[in-house]
Amino acid sequence: MIRVNQLKLPIEHSEEMLRRQIIKTLHLKNEKDLIRYQIRKQSIDARRKNELSFVYTVDVELKQEGMILHKNKNSNISKAKDIHYHFPDSGEKQLSHRPVIVGSGPAGMFCAYELAKHGYCPIILERGSSVEERTAEVERFWKDGILNPKTNVQFGEGGAGTFSDGKLNTLVKDVAGRNREVLEIFVKMGAPEEILYINKPHIGTDILKTVVKNIRLEIERMGGTYCFFSQLTDITLNGKKDKVEAIRINREKEVATDVLVLAIGHSARDTFPMLQEAGLMMEAKAFAVGFRVEHPQAMIDACQYNGHKNALLPAASYKLTANLENHRGVYSFCMCPGGYVVNASSEEGMLAVNGMSYHARAGQNANSAIIISVRPDDFEGDGPLAGIEFQRKLEKNAYRIGNGAIPQQLYGDFKENRISTGYGAFESTTKGAHTFANLREIFPKELAASFQAGMELFPKYIPDYNRADAILSGVESRTSSPVRITRDESFESNIAGIYPCGEGAGYAGGIMSAAMDGLKVAEAIAGKYARLKID
Repeated sequence: MIRVNQLKLPIEHSEEMLRRQIIKTLHLKNEKDLIRYQIRKQSIDARRKNELSFVYTVDVELKQEGMILHKNKNSNISKAKDIHYHFPDSGEKQLSHRPVIVGSGPAGMFCAYELAKHGYCPIILERGSSVEERTAEVERFWKDGILNPKTNVQFGEGGAGTFSDGKLNTLVKDVAGRNREVLEIFVKMGAPEEILYINKPHIGTDILKTVVKNIRLEIERMGGTYCFFSQLTDITLNGKKDKVEAIRINREKEVATDVLVLAIGHSARDTFPMLQEAGLMMEAKAFAVGFRVEHPQAMIDACQYNGHKNALLPAASYKLTANLENHRGVYSFCMCPGGYVVNASSEEGMLAVNGMSYHARAGQNANSAIIISVRPDDFEGDGPLAGIEFQRKLEKNAYRIGNGAIPQQLYGDFKENRISTGYGAFESTTKGAHTFANLREIFPKELAASFQAGMELFPKYIPDYNRADAILSGVESRTSSPVRITRDESFESNIAGIYPCGEGAGYAGGIMSAAMDGLKVAEAIAGKYARLKID
């Protein structure tokens, strides 16, 4: 296969135009020499005001590839070098019991998928419900405000990412083909094929729910077992306290295991103290907190596409970052084009928000978390769990000032330290009740000032980003885990047989990096243990 980069075409183009451009670029005298092509990447070039283009990278199969490569000295034409994912051969150590995976978010789900595929018959424990039940429960919560602490936006099949934008981009370097493996599994399970090549792929919460269910059904078909409403509540170690022997579910049922994957997610706040008491080594880590900020999607589109309007253009996204003199970073996080601000709470008397988009991204507003970095020295008290209490304090403040509804404030009123009385030129798009309040009451003064300082810097990238009627919603506190459970090069914790995994354990930040970490842990387990023999 030959890889051709930088194929530019107008926004309105056909497949035949792309094919003709390939033939032209490769200087093919006979178009029948082109056997087939596959799109590897598609992005939008909007740098020039008078020109807007789709830019493609394609892999091309030709009849005489060697000769074509020899003749073409174009730096954008080269031999395709694909990285193919390889799962390791099974190890030799015998398992006495089935591996147990705690959590069915991206990390646990993809770890379970690969282990089930290769004959390890994992048991997947999920403290929440199946995605079908969970969806109904979350919709009820957004409608009537009555929280189910067992299954909600944070807890349940698919993890927190199920009710998000479903972004699939990552900054993790992929030298082993794990990124492609995850994307191909998603497509196999019902995600649109375009995620394999568009520059910033996303699935959307509406499609993601079906994909998550299909992955579960496939895992079960391959020998895995799902247990819903099954919370890890205790761990039993051997006499030396250095190896796992069993776990307890819901304080009642005991399950023997010699392999325990902790893919617990960043919101399993009641699980971390139990793990600490069991003897797992962990540490507090830096993370970030802030507000959801809404703007009209048309405003973002106009900026990012240089004023171009075309129905074929997707809702535009953005990425913003600033480094302040107080050594804090302020940056956008989990930007949701055409999305919604959602109540993402999981504990009584506390309130957290997140962003969510459907696949079409057809909502009127763009929203993004604008977050400020926080460090362990910001927390009250010491110890690895201090960051959790810091989050809880902010969420209690948010719940209090909104009386249980999402507290909102226009940015102009935030600067003037006053409660808003109405929206400006556009209204909020939210899932869940919302009310006006003074969001400055959520944060310590330095964090509120840092947020404002960042907002005042961002108009140099997106004009009028700090407009007075930009809508703020609080509090965005679940950006990443405030805890890291330590693990060694074999992915095991200080207790043998326990594998910290994914975002909750402190090793990922988003759907793709969590899924890829799940693959890494599955590989580590398979490389050590032989396939399970079940009578």
